Amino acid sequence: MHWRDIPIHMIDFEGSRRSGILEYGLVTLRGGRLLETATRLCRPMGQVDEADIAIHRIRPSLANSYPPFADEWPLFAGLREGGPLGGHFASAENHLIKTVWPYPRSSPDFARAGACLNEWGPWIDTGRLYSNLFPGLESANLQALVEGFGYQSELDRWAAEHCPADRCFYHAALYDALASALLLVKLMEQPALADASLVWLLQMSCGKGPGRDRITQQDLFER
Repeated sequence: MHWRDIPIHMIDFEGSRRSGILEYGLVTLRGGRLLETATRLCRPMGQVDEADIAIHRIRPSLANSYPPFADEWPLFAGLREGGPLGGHFASAENHLIKTVWPYPRSSPDFARAGACLNEWGPWIDTGRLYSNLFPGLESANLQALVEGFGYQSELDRWAAEHCPADRCFYHAALYDALASALLLVKLMEQPALADASLVWLLQMSCGKGPGRDRITQQDLFER
């Protein structure tokens, strides 16, 4: 399956294990194009530390009036059934979503045709992708990549169209999800990757070792 043939859902969460998920951002791509976005604040489930507030700028007084993230089960379970989830160094997103729902519904294993599994992954991970494909990078930090590859002005145009006016900055969930989505789109526009399969994309989203080996025992590119 070609990577463009299925929806890919790029996700970012703001929050911590202690506070719970305080904000989510969601960007759905299809055919290499931005299809739709969603975001909202979520009621804290625990203490929100001042050090975290300094980063994501979400105070409990701002988020307390919103429903908890757990109310979004139909949305996120449905997304996982329809296409792979993605993020930037997505182990953080995988960790946080599992604190709310350890498993999704039985969903397709997009790394193995016809197989199903009860996991939120395998994830498409732009942090891992850029680290694996550009091993000489000084930093694979989200902002460093966007700025270093010259995508900042395009990200700001996307953010002006899709983000809440007061959440157009790094460490705001939808802004970061848009940044991850933009990195993926730009990467896969490279002619050398024109025929990349979804399996290859998932494989290259893993670090070297058993995780990558588990995803595929087949060709890097499916024809």
